[in-house]
Parts: sequence; C-alpha cells; structure tokens
Amino acid sequence: MNNNLIKRRKKLIEVSIPLKEISKASSREKSIRHGHPSTLHLWWARRPLASARAVIFCQIIDDPSDVPEEFPTIEDQDKERMRLFSLLEEIIKWENTSNNEVFKLAKKEFERSWIRFCDDNEQHPEAKKLFRKDIFPSFHDPFAGGGALPIEAQRFGLTSYASDLNPIAVSLNKAMIEIPPLFADMPPVHQKSLHNQTLSTNKWIGSKGLASDVVFYANLIRNEAEEKIGDNYPKLYISEDLVNKRPDLAPLKGQKLNVTAWIFARTVESSNPAFSNIKVPLASSFLLSTKKGQEHYIEPIINGEKYKFEVKFGKPEDLEQVKKGTKLSRGANFKCLLSGTAINGAHIKKEGKKNNLGCCLMAIVAEGPKGRIYAAPDEIHNAAFKVNEPKWKPDISISGTGRYLVGKPYGIDRFEQLFSNRQLNALNTFSDLIETFEERIFNDALRSGMNNDDVSLRDNGRGAKAYSEAIKFYLSLILDKCADYWSNCCTWSNTRHTLRGTFGRQAIPLAWDYAEANPFSSSSGNWNSMTMWTSKALALAPSNIRGYAIQSDASVQTTSLLKIISTDPPYYDNVPYADISDFFYVWLRKSIRNLYPKLFATITVPKKEELVAADHRQGGKEAAKNFFIDGMTNALSRLAIQAHPAFPITIFYAFKQSETKDSETSSTGWETFLSSLIRAGLKISGTWPMRTELATRLRGTTSNALSSSMVLVCQKRNEDEEIITRKEFRRKLKETLPLAIRNLSSTNIAPVDVGQAAIGPGMSIFSQAKKVVKSDDSIMSVKEALIEINSCLYEYLTDDENQFDLDTLFAITLFETFGYSEIPYGEAEVCAVARNISVDGVCKAGIIKAYAGKVKVLTRDELLENWDPFLDNRICIWEATQYLIKSLEKEGEVEASQLLMKINNLMGQNDIAQKCRALAYRLFNHCEKTKQADEALSYNGLIIAWPDLERMAAEKQNISTIQEKLF
Repeated sequence: MNNNLIKRRKKLIEVSIPLKEISKASSREKSIRHGHPSTLHLWWARRPLASARAVIFCQIIDDPSDVPEEFPTIEDQDKERMRLFSLLEEIIKWENTSNNEVFKLAKKEFERSWIRFCDDNEQHPEAKKLFRKDIFPSFHDPFAGGGALPIEAQRFGLTSYASDLNPIAVSLNKAMIEIPPLFADMPPVHQKSLHNQTLSTNKWIGSKGLASDVVFYANLIRNEAEEKIGDNYPKLYISEDLVNKRPDLAPLKGQKLNVTAWIFARTVESSNPAFSNIKVPLASSFLLSTKKGQEHYIEPIINGEKYKFEVKFGKPEDLEQVKKGTKLSRGANFKCLLSGTAINGAHIKKEGKKNNLGCCLMAIVAEGPKGRIYAAPDEIHNAAFKVNEPKWKPDISISGTGRYLVGKPYGIDRFEQLFSNRQLNALNTFSDLIETFEERIFNDALRSGMNNDDVSLRDNGRGAKAYSEAIKFYLSLILDKCADYWSNCCTWSNTRHTLRGTFGRQAIPLAWDYAEANPFSSSSGNWNSMTMWTSKALALAPSNIRGYAIQSDASVQTTSLLKIISTDPPYYDNVPYADISDFFYVWLRKSIRNLYPKLFATITVPKKEELVAADHRQGGKEAAKNFFIDGMTNALSRLAIQAHPAFPITIFYAFKQSETKDSETSSTGWETFLSSLIRAGLKISGTWPMRTELATRLRGTTSNALSSSMVLVCQKRNEDEEIITRKEFRRKLKETLPLAIRNLSSTNIAPVDVGQAAIGPGMSIFSQAKKVVKSDDSIMSVKEALIEINSCLYEYLTDDENQFDLDTLFAITLFETFGYSEIPYGEAEVCAVARNISVDGVCKAGIIKAYAGKVKVLTRDELLENWDPFLDNRICIWEATQYLIKSLEKEGEVEASQLLMKINNLMGQNDIAQKCRALAYRLFNHCEKTKQADEALSYNGLIIAWPDLERMAAEKQNISTIQEKLF
C-alpha cells in the first residue's frame, strides 16, 4: 500500500497532552502495590500503567486542530481538547483500573477517530478493502517485557499482541493478557465454592473466579508442604534463659513462636596462618534493628579459637563498629574476627573458586505479638539448617559478567549455589506438589460442569484440561516469585525489619550476610504472601477481549502488520536481562515446560539474539555497538514498514546524557538508538518526557538517576523531505528548543531529565530532514547533531543575565569558576566590579565571606541556622535557593514549605518560583558537567520537591489568611 496517498489526521500526542497530570499519576502509581501487574512477578524497569494508558489514548485520538469540520475555531478546539484531557485524567487514575464505564467512554472516542479515518480514505481503493468502520485495529508491542503497554491496550478493549524474545516476559504476558480472557466471568471450580450454588455470578466478573481457585489450591499446597518439610523450619522456643536476658519476654515464656527469618553470614578460612583452619564470618553489619525502643544487635563472643554470637537488646556502646560488622572498607574487605587480620577480596575470591565459602547462623528473627523478637542461634536451629541435598537442583552455569552477576568472581557460578540446601528442598517440594495437584484441579473442574474437550492451554482450550493447566501455570509463577525471597542473596532490613528479596536492583547480588525466609511464616517472603500478591494482580487483569503473547525476535517479526504500535525497546548497553532472568527461568522451566515446550525448549533464556550491546557476548565495544545498531535498525524498520497508517508509532526511551568531551556532550545510548531510528526510515513528530520512576527507588535516593522516560512519536519519513544545512539546523534549534524547555520546566521536569528532554525537539528537526549538510558538503551525523542540541541547551540554561539579581549573578560566576574554594580578594573584586557591585556588599547578603585577603562562596553548611528572610536586608535568588535546599535536606518538606511561604510573601510568589527553579536547573547542569554529584543531587531534589513545597506553602498561607480574618 502507498501510505503517501493515505490521509491521516494529527493525533493528540503530536500536538498537546496533559503532561503534568500524566507524570503525577505515573509517579504516584509506583507506590501502589495491591493488584498492580508488577506484583504478579518481578520484571525490571516496568513502565507505569498510567503513562501506558495515556500514550495509547493520545496516540489514537484525533487532535481537534485537525478536525476543522467539527471544531472550526481555536476556541472550539481548545474546549474539545480540554474535554478529552478531562476524560484522560479519569482514565489514568489507579482507582479507575477496573472501572469499565470509563474505558467504554474511551473506546467511543477511539471509534470516532477511526470512523473519520475510514471516511477520509473511502475513495482509496486499497484502503477501502483493508479498513472497515466496524473492525478497529489491534495493538502490538514487539518488546513487551513486563507487559504494561499490552495490558493497557487490552483494557481499552483492543485485541492486544505482546511479543518478546525472553520466555519469562512472554510468560508474564500470557498470565496477564492471554489466559484470563479464556476463562472470563467463570466461577471457581474448587469444592468449597461448589457447595454454595446460590453465589451470585456477578461476584466472579473477569478473572476473579480464576484468582479464587489459585488461592484455594495454593493454600492446600502450602499445608501439604508444611507436613512434608515443616520440621526444617523450627519455631523459636521462649526459654527461661532467653527471658533472663529479656525480662520483657516473661509473658511469652514456654511459648513457641513462628520464625520470620534466620540471619546468616558467609564464612571463609582466615587469612591469618594461625587461624587458617577456622572459617570466620564475613559480616557487613551486626545491626539487627534500629527501631527506637526496639534496638537489637549481634555481639560476637570469642573464646580462643572458637566464637559464637549473642543477640543484645538496646543501643550498642560502639554503634559505628557494630554497623561495620567485620568489614574494613567498601567492597570485599573484611577482618578476621579472631585475629583482626585483614581479609581482602583476592583471598575471598581464591577461596570461593575452591568452593570454600561457607556460612554460619548469627541470629533468629521471630514473630512476636508486639513486633519482632531477636534471639541468638541454638543447637536446634543450627541443626535444622543442615538438610540433605535435594534430588534435583539447578546445576546450570550462570552466564554473563560480574557486573550484573556479582557472585561470579567469588566462585558462585552455578544457580544451585544461590540457594541453601534447605531452600532447594523447599522449592523442590512446592514444585512437586504443584505437579501432583494438576490432576486434582482437573477433576474438580469436571465436577463443576466444565467440558472435557482435551484441548490444552497452549492451544487456547477452555475446558477442564486447559483450566487445570492454567491454575498450574499461576501456581508456578507463585513459586518463581518465592525463589526471589528464598535465595541466599536476600538481606535483612534493620530499619524496616523485613526481609528484602534478591533483586533490590537489576542484578543478582552477593550478600555477605543474608536472611533466609520461612516459607510458613506470616511475614515477608512466605508462600501465602506470594499467593496474595499474585492473585490480586490476576483478579484485576483485563479479560474483556482476547490477547496473545508470542515469543519472537523483534528484528524479524511480522506481528506488527497494520496494528497500533507502542513499545519500550532495549537501551543500548543496559542490563542484559537474559542473563539475570535465568534466575527465574530455571525454576519456571522445571514447573511448566510440559505446558509450553517450545517456549521453554532451551536450557536457559536465549541470549545470542538479545538486543543489547554486551561486550562479553559480541566481542568488544565496537562489535557490540554495531550489533545494537544493526539489530535496532532491523527492528525499527519492521515497525516503519508494518505500522498502521492511521496512527503514529510511540516509543519509550531513556538514556542519560553522560559523555562530555571538550564541552561537547553526547550519549552513545542516544546516538546508537537515534541512528537506528533514522536508518529505519522513521522521523520524530513529537516528544514528551514522562515521569516513570519513583524518587525513592534504590538508585533514585543516592544518585542523579533519570526519573523520566522520553516518549518519541514517530512516523515513516517521506522520500521527498527537504535537505537542510547545518546553519539552518542551528537556526531552527535556537527557535524551537528554548520554548520547548520553558514549556517542560513549567511541568516541573527534573533537572537530571532536561538533557534527554532536549533531545526530542532537537532530533525532531534533524530526523524530519532528508539530511543535514555541513559546510564541507559532508553529512552531519547523529552524534554531531546531539552535540549541537546540547550546545544550544547550554546556551539557553546560561543565558540568564536578565533573570537574576546582581548578587546572584556574582555568586554564579564565582561558583562556576572556583566552586566553594577560596580565591584572592582582588580576583573576586574584579568580578564584582564587572557587575557594578562590591565584594563587601555581597558579604552583607550572607552568601559569601571575605577574610584574610580571601573570598569564598559559602556552602550550605556554612549558611546561618534558623535564617529568617524577613530579617534579611539584602535577600537574593541565590540565597533563597540555597536556604530552601538546606531546609529541605535537613528538616524535610514541611519546614521547607514554610520557608517558601515566607520567601513568597517577601519576594513575590511567581518571581521566586520561576527564578529559584531556573537557578537550580542552571547549577545542576554545571555540577553534572563538572562531576559534582552530591551538589547536583541537591538541585535535582529541590526541583522534584517543588510542587509539594508550593502546595504545602499555599495551604499554610490559606490557613494564615483565614485566621487573620477570624481574629
């Protein structure tokens, strides 16, 4: 089909979207757990459902500006756009996830835009055959991953296709979009529900009946497992000896309490020759609980060549030493508990490769009536841990490098080594029980009235056989989820008093002191909890229309043909998920290989074709770069060729601008992806930064990690696009980029995201040209375009002579030139005179100090405590910004918001908001370039917190105003 002859109207996503509301809903969603698809099973770097819904909605709906026959005036168009935005704001609310009425309204809007398209092209002979008003196009995500986009497309009522190369990703999409519609609106089949035939069928709308059966059979399996292996998990006996140490436990004397977790330390033979026959603990901390009034810690008791552990209640005298355990410094650097001799990483690696790493039990955590109870190890619990090897274990090599598989350099290079024998026995026991329960579920399904058609789940069966396989499938996902909490890579949180799973970050870590969960407890990591998370996610899965999950390579797939496409592709040299997802694959394959033999045909997850630049696979950096560009070009070419002509393609992408050389910044991640995009024949027609990460995630709290993803709106580039010169490219950049950044700043985009946000409008210009020609007639590369874009961004961020007061400009000059270092008074005076001010005058502003012939900008620690802007006779933007950061970091948002209210009242609300944020953006940009990470983090944090500070300040102001009127 000749798409050039197809008429397509502009979509909302190409003109205007309620970005602030979308980002707010997306950010909020990261803290919502119950029922969210992310709780079904772990997958990394999921996109929020809110952003997925918003992108799909805005990708399909016509923008009113391109519907002049219905909305002839700008006022009419704005009114219609606001109506659509209001509907979208309801759609993206988490609370409306199962509100079918809201999604029906969205589907009506989809149909209106679709009918317009069909009418517009009714004279096109090919289009008339392919496009019917009564058949709405399907949706496809060729890099489906955790499935946020396919799930939300299905929720809108679109037939959804999800494809991925990784069998774990395909399995998760089967669990969310493929299996639930097969058994939609069906009551559960277990006997308990059959006895009550009067139950309203409305109770089992969607996947709720399926979820109920999962819970029922999971509970039976749990009970049988406890009968088989419960003795391996003894309870904590509250003995007289324990009561003597903890008199407050006297009411519990003689009771047996469920254990939450056992805390172990890895051990290695001492590096001291005198103790080389003794394995000593590698403990990164001896702290168990820091909760006020509930402080507990481990105290090693040394007796010659022997040692044991006691658990102490209360604050330790030497807190710093207890915090460090036997660690000497970062990394694998410890000391021998017996001699104090250093044990370095080389020694531990050597011993590990000889399989000499062991473990010792340091503490027991039990479930008390009023919180956690900590106790020292005893003979019973030490003996219970030492169980025999199971009949089956995942004796499979761990592939990849030590960057993401941290234990490999220490000899932990097989998956069986990631689990203790007790954990392996538990996983095997539950896996075997799941297998045996399949027949029982089948018989229950027959008794419930389900037909016996002998069609399997993989063939889309809907009878008793397929249903029993479906329950087995979800039970296996529960077990896979348990594996995350039943490994020797889990750790104990001494602040939250819970066990943390294996994947605190996108890697398989090595925990020096680890926590082993009790499968039969009622605390974190137990079987019942995993069942609850899985069933609640399943109960909210859309089941109104069929979905299909397929294993396929995105570079050769044909599924996208004439479909709406939205996707989140791999990011250059990002995490090799094929390596780390083997952790789950080895267990899921054991359980359900017979259900999907083709999907689980390989011993491990397919890796050769995974589209990521991995030096260890492709033979070096250059080869890895070429592999990624070629693979991504092929994948994007498939989209350009197959995408439905009625809709643009939307692509989520995020990669930090990190390479700076001679003031020229670019990014290999962006360069390779954009090169592929342009080579594939696509152009960018819109870009939107969306908040997709939670600021409190592991990386976000300690680094300037990206908090947003760029959504690129793309379409096939026409062959007749114009050729432009480098000079014209620069002129267009200077015309469009400042306005785009100002608009984004008004949505409170974080400074850390500005660099990648600027790429969108810049590359939109670049990609829409047939080519950009330099003065020597050579073709401008993507890397050169990125450097131009960043140069234009830097000019904009530093062009603020008219924004700031003279004191602030002086402080900026000193800080960007000398940082917080001292400089001679004369040099500072020269800078001051250039601003028509004096050093002494700026000193009165309280932002610099001059002494002994030296001048320096004050750090925030050097600023006054309890600063009151009303008592300051020379307040400036620099001062206001720094004090706001100081208050935010030391006292929190409430105090900082009160300070903001005072500054607003003194300086004018709009003025302070605009200028403080502008200064924070500029200083962040400077600190990023000069690698002042901590300083940059402070400016980024202020911008992220700004909406909450303004809201709280306004609320405080309103209360004050009301009180003034009353009194």
